[in-house]
Amino acid sequence: MDAPTSARATTELLKRLLEILDEEDAFDRTGGKPVLEFVYPEELQKLLPIELTDEPASKEEIETVIRQTIRYSVKTFSPHFHNQLFAGIDEYGLAGSWLTDVLNTSQYTYEVAPVFTMMEQQVIEQSLKLVGYPPSPEGDGILCPGGSVSNMYGMVMARYKMIPEVKTKGLAGLPQLVCFTSEAGHYSITKGAHWLGLGTDNVCKVKCDEFGRMRPDELKAGIAKVRRRGHLPFFVNATCGTTVLCSFDPLPEIAAICREENLWLHVDACLGGTLLLSEKYRDRLKGIELSNSVAWNPHKMLGAPLQCSLFLIKGKNTLHEANCVGARYLFQQDKHYDVSWDTGDKSLQCGRKVDGTKLWLMWKARGTNGLRESVEIAMSAIEYFFERIKDREGFRLVLPRYEGCNVCFWYIPPSMRTQQETQEWRDKLYEVTAKIKGRMMLEGTLMVGYTPLSYCNLGNFFRMVVTCQPPPSNASMDYVIDKIEELAADL
Repeated sequence: MDAPTSARATTELLKRLLEILDEEDAFDRTGGKPVLEFVYPEELQKLLPIELTDEPASKEEIETVIRQTIRYSVKTFSPHFHNQLFAGIDEYGLAGSWLTDVLNTSQYTYEVAPVFTMMEQQVIEQSLKLVGYPPSPEGDGILCPGGSVSNMYGMVMARYKMIPEVKTKGLAGLPQLVCFTSEAGHYSITKGAHWLGLGTDNVCKVKCDEFGRMRPDELKAGIAKVRRRGHLPFFVNATCGTTVLCSFDPLPEIAAICREENLWLHVDACLGGTLLLSEKYRDRLKGIELSNSVAWNPHKMLGAPLQCSLFLIKGKNTLHEANCVGARYLFQQDKHYDVSWDTGDKSLQCGRKVDGTKLWLMWKARGTNGLRESVEIAMSAIEYFFERIKDREGFRLVLPRYEGCNVCFWYIPPSMRTQQETQEWRDKLYEVTAKIKGRMMLEGTLMVGYTPLSYCNLGNFFRMVVTCQPPPSNASMDYVIDKIEELAADL
């Protein structure tokens, strides 16, 4: 049996990993290398030594599998990766991520995470300021494992605010609780209703307007309908940056309804919240300060390493009151330091990764001005892309406008442009979209995602996403247009 790994051996292993990353051009941002080398699953299983065995692998075997991992993984650092709402990561964020992993601690107490606790608190304070919420202690927040959990925090807080005794007595004997989100809202609200015991049938999907934004009149009508049934509305989820169209719900109007109806207003700004960094674009979230809670994912458009998700809330000590259970083995009240720095009892989790450090180091290194500049570069690129395709032959926009970092469109190949646009024609266009995407992946030169939009009966179209990392350019936007035309020329 091998002796325990020494500090020197650990350092040497990490140095070798950095050398391999450099040798394999893992951080290449030139666009000169493939986005991926696609292999079908059954073939990839044969290529990679995935099986875990009783005997340890040799150093040479480990190095080989590291290289294979890099080779066959998607290169999100590529300027031609536009497939998801995230892409490559900020280098300072990456350094912060490695630092958190090397020191391998949990966020729950100052005792084991003194520096990280202060970093998280500073990130929360600056994010509260960005949203327009009051600072601590009148405002609060927490880093969460993804936007879905951040949204579920909002549901938990709304339920606790409406019925505090639900924490101790549960849901039995209560009126049926009902929540509201738009038909374009994220599916995490439906999953949250399941996990919190509300039932997925008690998520009311509010109709959207032609731009994918929640209609306030439909929200008001839905609330009235629920009350007539004897049910209890308690939570409204508005979205700033819907997943597909990146639409922004009209927050001032929705907030006015929530005040009138005494409902908690949560804003899912997981995608669109990054625009708050820009004075030029933050008005697209006008009214966000009127909400009760907000979710924001800096790991999306901003380029913080996955995962980095914030839940922000108004109200003094509200997170702690709703979630604390006072585990005395961990949150002793007679410690020799100020125990208000022990933040773990306000969290759903016990062990919690020190995710705030990644964003803190980015923010520290670049300053708010640097982050703002990166947002405006990304938005300038998506504006350029939109202008290039809006009247270009073969391209057809799903919406005649854009609000955030997504532009949705179809590409109509030359063979279809003179045909009558029947339902059969549209079905063929949806199939063509999937075929173009398949060619992208097999060629490995570009990744742009596609999706249907079932609530308005639209089949497959492309969703072009532009993020801050790697910094986009007009040339990288032109590449997408030219490559799609090339890939579809014979369809």
